[in-house]
Amino acid sequence: MDGSGWIFGVGLGVAVVAAIRGTWSPCGQSMLSSITPVTETARGHRYRATVGFFMVGAVAGGALVGAAAGLGSIVVGTVGPGAGTRTALLAVAALAGAVVDAGFAPWRTPFLRRQVNEDWLSGFRAWVYGGGFGFQIGTGVLTYVMTTAVFLAIAAAVLTGTAWQAVAVMTVFGLVRGSAIFLGAGAHSFPELQQLHRRLEAWREPIRRLTIGTLGAASVLWAVGAGAAAAVVVALAAIAVVLVVAARRADRGTDPALVTPVRSRPVEPALR
Repeated sequence: MDGSGWIFGVGLGVAVVAAIRGTWSPCGQSMLSSITPVTETARGHRYRATVGFFMVGAVAGGALVGAAAGLGSIVVGTVGPGAGTRTALLAVAALAGAVVDAGFAPWRTPFLRRQVNEDWLSGFRAWVYGGGFGFQIGTGVLTYVMTTAVFLAIAAAVLTGTAWQAVAVMTVFGLVRGSAIFLGAGAHSFPELQQLHRRLEAWREPIRRLTIGTLGAASVLWAVGAGAAAAVVVALAAIAVVLVVAARRADRGTDPALVTPVRSRPVEPALR
């Protein structure tokens, strides 16, 4: 597999994990509280329809960012550095991202601390807030950015040097990011919704460390794709392991969802 193949393949993996990590953002938690079978029934809407609009929006958001990355990839593929150099740059970027996510850098995640507008839930039809929320979340860059892996996935999309690969990487991101909405499909009552959030809370820190590990693994794999010496690859792997094990636990700086209440208006269970 050539350098471009390494960029594309590993970039897809990074995009998937980055999308999963976003589920534990304040915005992701809000979606799992405000768009459920019980809340949609209370509003007089069909849950499946709203989720369908949400997924269309999420995929569209990812594809739009992918299209923008695709334009950049055409330039890179035409006049940019060779595939080996691009792969090496991504290896360095992935390691730097792991350091940031682990809490050992001046810059702290999350970035862009913004949530979707909760007023849409009462002010617009289901297809508007469903599709609109999905679109914003699917882009990965219009709401809370919980990990540097989001930026790394976009960088990988651009550096593939091929437009269709760039679009594919970010469309997959949007698809996976939006699919988190299905986690609430079984919440037919408020106690079930609370139980869902308790389960998610138990997975918060493991998923965060998985993301750090993914960034470290991406650094190793891209170094291999760039033809780095065995000693360099081993060193990167060792650093990745240390970062996962020694990562600072999430706090108010690294994970505001720990202290930020879910921004969604409670919907009275007046089911019809």
